[in-house]
Amino acid sequence: MLHDVPVANSYSFVVGPITAFAFLGVLILLLRWAFRRGVSVVAAPARPGKEDDYGVLVPVATPTTYIEGEISRQTLEAAGIRATLATTLDGPRLLVWPADLDRARAALSPGPGPS
Repeated sequence: MLHDVPVANSYSFVVGPITAFAFLGVLILLLRWAFRRGVSVVAAPARPGKEDDYGVLVPVATPTTYIEGEISRQTLEAAGIRATLATTLDGPRLLVWPADLDRARAALSPGPGPS
C-alpha cells in the first residue's frame, strides 16, 4: 500500500517565490515612502523673520526680553485682544491686528499711579 502523498501542481514552485518578492517589493516601497527626506509631517521650528514678515499684523510693543513680551501678551489676552509674540531678527515683538492697535496701546500703557 502506498502512502498518500500530497500532489503539488506545477505552479506551486513559482507562486511561492513570486508572492515573497511581491511582499518584499510592497514593503520596500512602504519603507521608502516612510523614511524619505525633504518632506516631514512634523512642523519645523519657527525661524525669526523681519518685523514686517507677519502679514497684516502690526507691532504694538517692543519688549526687551521674551518673558516681558509674554507678560504683555497675557495682559492683552486678559483685555480680550488677540496678540502674537514673535521672535524677529531685531528681537521679540508683540503683534496685533490693525483694528485692535489703539485698544492694545491703551491696555499696555501704564495707568495713573496711586494718589
